[in-house]
Amino acid sequence: MKDELMRIGFILILTFCSVLFAQELDGKKVFETYCWGCHHQKAEAFGPSFKEIASKRTLEEIQAYIIEPKAMYKAFGYKRSAMPQLNITDKERDSIAKYIYSYKGSK
Repeated sequence: MKDELMRIGFILILTFCSVLFAQELDGKKVFETYCWGCHHQKAEAFGPSFKEIASKRTLEEIQAYIIEPKAMYKAFGYKRSAMPQLNITDKERDSIAKYIYSYKGSK
């Protein structure tokens, strides 16, 4: 009986962990959905590469720019911003910002 309860508890824990991890958004998938047309990870495209962005900005600055690019471009010293206002959730914004920031210091 005790072994059976342990087994059921273990299965419940695995199930719970699987659900939690499944709810985490993959920054790369969000990038591929919203950003890839203008940005690439390490190469210049229409917009700057994630490597370049991460080398110049904090995580908070990246998040702020994603939220309101038209309001932030002057504060960042840009002459203009072609980046559109994205209609994304807070989780999507956070996951893409972390994904961009993960390129800080990359070669």
